[in-house]
Amino acid sequence: MALVLDAGALIAVERRDRRVGALLRVAQRDAIPVRTSAAVVAQVWRDGARQANLARVLGGVDERDLDPRSARRIGELLREAGTSDAVDGHVALLAAAGDAVLTSDPDDLRKLLAVRGVEATVILV
Repeated sequence: MALVLDAGALIAVERRDRRVGALLRVAQRDAIPVRTSAAVVAQVWRDGARQANLARVLGGVDERDLDPRSARRIGELLREAGTSDAVDGHVALLAAAGDAVLTSDPDDLRKLLAVRGVEATVILV
């Protein structure tokens, strides 16, 4: 099991959302991997000097790059799911069976995961 974070989850971190903070503390305590897309970070990162909490949390997050092979897989996934957000597509690619995806866009993530055939828990943040 892992936690996969989308932009909504990182915004919740920045806003010091207690529920998301608790999930991340449990993940750290139990050595549960936490990952996100570098594109997700790009969506929320504006000023490291003012985003100290986010920067601290990202220090313990596995940030995955978007490579050419993944980009093509994401495009195909978006077509099959009938969605258009490439960042959501990358988040969906990072999720595996049994993972929990923390998102502010549960509908699209559920569609993308269903197309992939991945049974992950989608948690609205």
